[in-house]
Amino acid sequence: MLALTATPGDSTSSLQRGLEILVTLGGRDAVGRGGLGVVRIAELVGREKSQVSRALKTLAGSGFVERDPDTLAYRLGRAVFALGAQADDARLLDVAPAVLDRLLARTQETAHLSVLEGTEVVTLLSRAPASAVRAVGWAGRRVPAACTSSGRALLFDHSVEQLRQRFADVEMPRGGPNAPRSLDELAARILRDRPGGVATSIEEFEPGLVAVAAPVRGARAGIVAVVNVSAPEFRLGPRLEAAGHQVRRAADELSEQLGFRATAPPPPEGHR
Repeated sequence: MLALTATPGDSTSSLQRGLEILVTLGGRDAVGRGGLGVVRIAELVGREKSQVSRALKTLAGSGFVERDPDTLAYRLGRAVFALGAQADDARLLDVAPAVLDRLLARTQETAHLSVLEGTEVVTLLSRAPASAVRAVGWAGRRVPAACTSSGRALLFDHSVEQLRQRFADVEMPRGGPNAPRSLDELAARILRDRPGGVATSIEEFEPGLVAVAAPVRGARAGIVAVVNVSAPEFRLGPRLEAAGHQVRRAADELSEQLGFRATAPPPPEGHR
C-alpha cells in the first residue's frame, strides 16, 4: 500500500504531495522529456526539494514512479498504469450496458461489447432484440479475430510487424466464404478499414452473417474494447453502412466516458 499519511504539524499531507507529483509526472512536460528530475518536480509542485525527494522514494518503493538509471529522471511507474487499466475495465462494464441498449434501440440488431485476448475476440456483454432471428449465448463466447469485424477493429492500432508477431504460427481460420486466407490479406483489410474507424465483415465469420464494429479507446488512447452489431445479411445488409455510423457513435460515446479525448487518430505503434 502507498503510505503517504500526514504527520502532526504538517500543513499539507504527504498524500497530497504524492498526488501532486503523480499529476506532474503525467503531464506533457514530463512525458515529452521521458521524465523529470527532483529539482524540476519540486519547482512544478511548489514544494521543497527534500519533501519531494522523500515522497518520490515512497512512490518508487510502491511502484508508482520509477527512476531512469542513466538520466536519474523520474517517470510514472507500472503501478499507475495497472490502476488505470483496472479503472478502465470497471468503468467500461459500468457504462457499457446503457450504451448497448441505446445501440440496440437504434439498430434493432444484436449489439456486443468485446475485447481482444491473443488472437481471439471474447464477448463481454450482449444486448439482443426481444424477437429476431439471432444467435444466442454470445456472452463469454470466443471467436477468431482474423475473420470478424470486432477482431479487425481491435487490431486497428497494430502495425504489419505487430500483426505478424501476434499471428505467428497461427493458421487463418476457415470462417465464411469471404474470410481472409492470409496474414497479408488480413493486414490489407485493416489498412482499408482503419481510416473510417469502422470495420465491416460480410460473410467472413460464417455464411449469411454480416457485422460492423468500431473500437473503444481508454483515457490513454489505446484500444480497450470494441462495439459491434451483427445479423443475417438479408436483414442487416441493406442497412450496414447506416449501422456502421450508429456503432461508431456508440463506441465514441463509450470512449468519451472512459476519458478519451479525440484529437488526431493515434498512429499505430511502430509507425511513429
